[in-house]
Amino acid sequence: MSLIRILLADDHALVRHGLRLTLEAEPDFLVAAEAADGAAAVREVLSQPIDLAVLDVSMPLLTGLQAARQLSEQRPDLKILMLSMHDNEQFFFEALRAGASGYVLKSAAHQDLVAACRGALRGEPFLYPRGVAALVREYLERGPDAELPDPLSGRETEVVKLIAEGLSGREIADLLHISEKTVERHRSNVLDKLGLRDRVALTRYAIRRGLVEP
Repeated sequence: MSLIRILLADDHALVRHGLRLTLEAEPDFLVAAEAADGAAAVREVLSQPIDLAVLDVSMPLLTGLQAARQLSEQRPDLKILMLSMHDNEQFFFEALRAGASGYVLKSAAHQDLVAACRGALRGEPFLYPRGVAALVREYLERGPDAELPDPLSGRETEVVKLIAEGLSGREIADLLHISEKTVERHRSNVLDKLGLRDRVALTRYAIRRGLVEP
């Protein structure tokens, strides 16, 4: 029997433990790697053979959504599932745009996660009930090709998240492999786009967007 190698990424060790038990109760599932933040999740997937990545939406350094975007670009064969405590339409649509095959609520993970994993591996989407309703409504209101507008670029969103996590300009520059001047330019552009004034306002925005937890 061929084992399905899974990466499990969540910043809470107890949550990972519970999810690992759920997944490894399946005879063909193996949790081959774990990660406590989005950046580590990307490194783990790119350093070893992984068939499926299960990513929490809200994680330090890179969110699950940001990690999913990077992994979709660098490992297009990888199957991705988003895991979230948020029954939130914006996160749901962002997960689909990031390349995820499904969006599983943590509150229902004990009953939905295995089915969602198997669906993703077959190339089938997994949508929780309110997600299905939201998708239908979006289709009817905007049309099948419409996307929800995001005022920030991917890099700007990364910078906002790290600012909200309390990193300095130098620390952000080192982490993203860009100059401090570039970090400051991104910060200035974000403030202009969002009509915000300072770090505190950026942090509030990051919390509302689910980039960091309050």
